[in-house]
Amino acid sequence: MSTPPSGSPLSGSPSGTSPPSTSGAALSRGAAWKIVVSVVVVTSAVGFLLTRSMKEGAEYYKHVDEVMAAPDALRAKRLQVHGHVVNGSIEQAKGTLQYRFKIESRAPRAPAVIGATYTGLVPDTFKSGAEVVAKGTIGPDNVLQIVPEGIMAKCPSKYEAGKAGSNPAAGAAATAAITEAPKPLPAAAVVP
Repeated sequence: MSTPPSGSPLSGSPSGTSPPSTSGAALSRGAAWKIVVSVVVVTSAVGFLLTRSMKEGAEYYKHVDEVMAAPDALRAKRLQVHGHVVNGSIEQAKGTLQYRFKIESRAPRAPAVIGATYTGLVPDTFKSGAEVVAKGTIGPDNVLQIVPEGIMAKCPSKYEAGKAGSNPAAGAAATAAITEAPKPLPAAAVVP
């Protein structure tokens, strides 16, 4: 075998210069501080942006009894209120899409009722006794003012009819009572 010439980096002689080793090199203190400060700044900025964006879109999901227990504390906040439409409470202004109705909480929750107003198209499943989630704000008169497209009505399960009993006539009578037409609003209640 041949030996490398003297003075070459491969010869292993002290006169030869070898490339600097990067495997064991430590960062200088200045470079380490720059990295730490950069990571802290970026993390803080991302955290701030996430917090800021969540506050603007935050909505409180509450049941009717929770809202009526402290309506003043929730007055300026956007809410999603969960409950059931009170039987026979749906009123519609004649020739308009203005609705007024009541939402109640049912057992096992504490009994409570809140009035609600809505202008717009309602879902097909919106009727007396329907389970709903309504998005809106509490007005000064403790009435939920629902935003456009802010009513979500739960679809009845095809298995719920079997719970009441196997009598089809009783089921038909219950369905007829729930699917009543909305009552007209009094003339004074129509908003111009």
